[in-house]
Amino acid sequence: MDQTLAIVLLILLSLVTANLPFATHKPLLVLPWSAPGGRFVQGPMRWLESLLFFAVLAGLGAGTLWWVGQGLMSPMGMLLRVALLLVLVAVLMAYPSVAARRNASAAASAPAGKSFFDRLVEVLVFYALVGVLAFAFEASMGNVFVQGWEFYAITLSLFLVMAYPGYVYRYLMRHRSGKTS
Repeated sequence: MDQTLAIVLLILLSLVTANLPFATHKPLLVLPWSAPGGRFVQGPMRWLESLLFFAVLAGLGAGTLWWVGQGLMSPMGMLLRVALLLVLVAVLMAYPSVAARRNASAAASAPAGKSFFDRLVEVLVFYALVGVLAFAFEASMGNVFVQGWEFYAITLSLFLVMAYPGYVYRYLMRHRSGKTS
């Protein structure tokens, strides 16, 4: 894959994933501390479900690192692999919404939406996933360079700057209806 294509793809993916938690009320992660209705619905089972979800997410990250970072390949082959991985991530991210609906019906209350902290955790998880994909791209193109904490501080700052339009949309804009979308 060409380096320019990889950079453009990562920047576009970063822009989309940084704003995704702010664009929707649906949960994108299985978080253990609260159910959508604001109560602890299942106690220890919710924690176990969350740990399992994050283990599957970490396994997907490790699989991405191995599968995309295998070595030099054609740009079309790399794009097909990345597209397949994005489909797998989309399927994995559909589960928390289903689990939230199940927990909301078990609690017999209307979903309250995500808190700012939930959205921030989602942004940080997306930062890690995009970082793993960037590392895999670097590994597939040649040598992987060791990075210090400064690199990660700067890239996290840039990722949070990319999330600013979603933050403005969610928290600073007035919405016409009583509920935000």
